[in-house]
Amino acid sequence: MKLPVAGRFLAASLLAAACAVAPLSQAVADTAKPKVALVMKSLANEFFLTMEDGAKDYQKSHPADFDLISNGIKDESDTANQIRIVEQMIVSKVDALVIAPADSKALVPVIKKAMDAGITVINIDNQLDPAVLKSKDISVPFVGPDNRKGARLVGEYLAKQLKAGDQVGIIEGVPTTTNAQQRTAGFKDAMDAAGMKIVSTQSGNWEIDKGNAVASAMLNEYPDLKALLAGNDSMALGAVSAVRAAGKAGKVQVVGYDNINAIKPMLKDGRVLATADQFAAKQAVFGIQAALKMLKHEPVDGAANGVIETPVELVTKP
Repeated sequence: MKLPVAGRFLAASLLAAACAVAPLSQAVADTAKPKVALVMKSLANEFFLTMEDGAKDYQKSHPADFDLISNGIKDESDTANQIRIVEQMIVSKVDALVIAPADSKALVPVIKKAMDAGITVINIDNQLDPAVLKSKDISVPFVGPDNRKGARLVGEYLAKQLKAGDQVGIIEGVPTTTNAQQRTAGFKDAMDAAGMKIVSTQSGNWEIDKGNAVASAMLNEYPDLKALLAGNDSMALGAVSAVRAAGKAGKVQVVGYDNINAIKPMLKDGRVLATADQFAAKQAVFGIQAALKMLKHEPVDGAANGVIETPVELVTKP
């Protein structure tokens, strides 16, 4: 059917308007700020609160670069809830996900789901299991420190205060996490090299109370114990309380990992001998920076081999 002149003019005008609007809408979409989701482990842990604060401060100083959504779970082993948070971020259509996974294996399927939805994913703090990633045919860059190296530095410093044959116990984090495994391996490297006797390795689930319970049990079972090596500072805090309660303050050394604020007075007065600083305030920022570069298709240092290593340093009495 042939339109009358007025109708043809109106149709042509609407088509022209549509053509004019389409590029403008695309331009707005192209310049929209990316949404970056930061998903952490337990915010009851000072380390992750510091990580979140660092990320928020970075966003405030770079407001035009991205918008930040931050989330954390109730406790270190609440894997199911962390999976739910990631699913919520997929529904929210974030552009990038920076995640410290509560479990190195269990989070991989939902991370694949996020990547299939077009979300750029960066792994921080606790490295995802390479074999499980490979089984899902995905690759996720890890941004973080060499946990084994950091724990070895702490263990080597401790060994200088002990003598060969001394009994020590290791309080490790959640055993299904790569960083817990690597820190335990680093402690063992140092203890084995110095000829110490590791009498027990038990999980304190990264938590103060569980760390305290494990330390108390070890001190009771091994009265000649000379040191407790804790995989993070929260568990070290629990260990310090256990040592005091056992009447062994000054007789059993305690070391940790993370350099949280709560541990600093204990380093100063000797209740804790040493810890490792992996720069919590910067760790999420390193991940966010990598994600933003990837969104712009810019090269990321270290991304080729899947690991972008960040600093870790030994911290002792100031």
